[in-house]
Amino acid sequence: MHTTTAKKVLSVRPVGTRAVLAELDGLQDVLALQDMLYKSPLPGQVDVLAAAETVMVVGESAAATRAIGAQLLELELTIPEVTDSGLVVIDTVYDGDDLADVAELTGLSMDGVIAAHTGQIWTVAFAGFAPGFGYMVGENEALTVPRRSSPRTAVPAGSVALGGQYSAVYPRRSPGGWQLIGRTGARMWDLDRAQPALVRPGDRVQYRAVREVVTAAAQDSQTDPDHHTGPGLRILNPGAQSLIEDLGRRGFGPLGVSAAGALDRASLRRANRLVGNSASAAAIETVNGGLTVEAVGDQVIAVTGAPTTLTIQSPSWVDSDDDGGEPQPGSRRTVPMAAPFALLDGEALTLGAPESGFRNYVAMRGGVDVPEVLGSRSADTMSGIGPAPLVIGQELPAGDATESTAVGSPELQPGFPGEDVTVLDVVPGPRADWFDQAALDSLTSQDWLVTPQSNRVGMRLDGTPLKRIREGELPSEGTMAGALQIPPAGLPVLFLADHPITGGYPVIGVVRDEHLDRAAQVPIGGRIRFRFIHDSPDFSKTPEK
Repeated sequence: MHTTTAKKVLSVRPVGTRAVLAELDGLQDVLALQDMLYKSPLPGQVDVLAAAETVMVVGESAAATRAIGAQLLELELTIPEVTDSGLVVIDTVYDGDDLADVAELTGLSMDGVIAAHTGQIWTVAFAGFAPGFGYMVGENEALTVPRRSSPRTAVPAGSVALGGQYSAVYPRRSPGGWQLIGRTGARMWDLDRAQPALVRPGDRVQYRAVREVVTAAAQDSQTDPDHHTGPGLRILNPGAQSLIEDLGRRGFGPLGVSAAGALDRASLRRANRLVGNSASAAAIETVNGGLTVEAVGDQVIAVTGAPTTLTIQSPSWVDSDDDGGEPQPGSRRTVPMAAPFALLDGEALTLGAPESGFRNYVAMRGGVDVPEVLGSRSADTMSGIGPAPLVIGQELPAGDATESTAVGSPELQPGFPGEDVTVLDVVPGPRADWFDQAALDSLTSQDWLVTPQSNRVGMRLDGTPLKRIREGELPSEGTMAGALQIPPAGLPVLFLADHPITGGYPVIGVVRDEHLDRAAQVPIGGRIRFRFIHDSPDFSKTPEK
């Protein structure tokens, strides 16, 4: 096999305390480093997220991440050998809404755009935005066009599009700002396949013009997940939003899949520990109270997270003389937070509104036994992977994810955000240099309001906008939970577990991993203050030999 020595990594920037961003001289070097890290992972490497000009490497710990950053600077990149065996053909009908606009932007006719799109081989440089969404770069730049000035609120699944120097296919209906030139019936993401993503980084793709698209029928390999005959819990009221979450799925960044999982991981672990489960067992995550569950068979339950009143209603009963009297209401009792308790068959547990904080975790001994997707039972609200939000009447079977024959003792919980401001520690960068000192001072000197537009993807904050000192767009690069992304309007978005794995807005700082549980408990209308810490290594210095 013939390889060509490429340049080394140009620089390494810390991304919080658990990731580093390697900057490279173009896409060829990105693909080379990505290929090397796939084939020979560095010690402690958890995930690799390639992008336009960077590769982000996530470490299993802060110490491992520091070591990874130093090793990246020492690597000699070699360009991977190109083979002809991995060509993916995507049949496309070229009738997109923006085809005429692309022709005008490129100076080609519409037929010329089609010829240029089908007449070259595209290489999947990286994944992002959504599972199955591959950023493909062509052999020439004849079809380089800007994104739409006003993104569409909904782009149909299967849309073939151009944006910047890239082409891609939207795997599912979603918002999007790329130029639409056609449509395909190819299933870009299918969990019933051994490899869910039709195209992966490094794959070569050719588009083929056809008159009609043939859509492959989706195969449903699951039986009805909401009905079972065994013990578990029945949802009587899901509240504002209740989801099944565990500790998430790792290592699928190259497929465009974020980790997801519980936002307050400490509370999930505590709830599982109390009922004797493994730390990663699936449980219910619910927000702002209102959840009511009924026991199907006798269950052992624990509720952690935001302090709230836990009320148990026993079943109603009929007069024992059987004289036709009306059913009488059952008894009511309360149980403590962060302690295991029995929920007997037919009894209903209701969570009240939190006294402080925002999220609760309801663990059942054995865990919630729903199908795993990519090794996790977590719901990912952005990608649609995992179980759907809980609904009235749904039944959740108990599993066997126990690791102890006994339940745990009641535990003390930490304080949760209330009316006071929640302080979160932030590591500057990786793109703090897009802002001057005044903007950095503004980020940390004001209280930011959590707006109602916040969700598990990210917390949208309101305050005095931050101004950039650089013009233009940042090429898409890997991002992670805790990233503080600053869109052009200047109002920060704090990424949470369901965030997109790549982003094109500069990240001014990253909340320390240890403080993400605290962030998850800040309610809508709560206030956050950021505090810069400087405990990340300086990779700009030449490592000592």
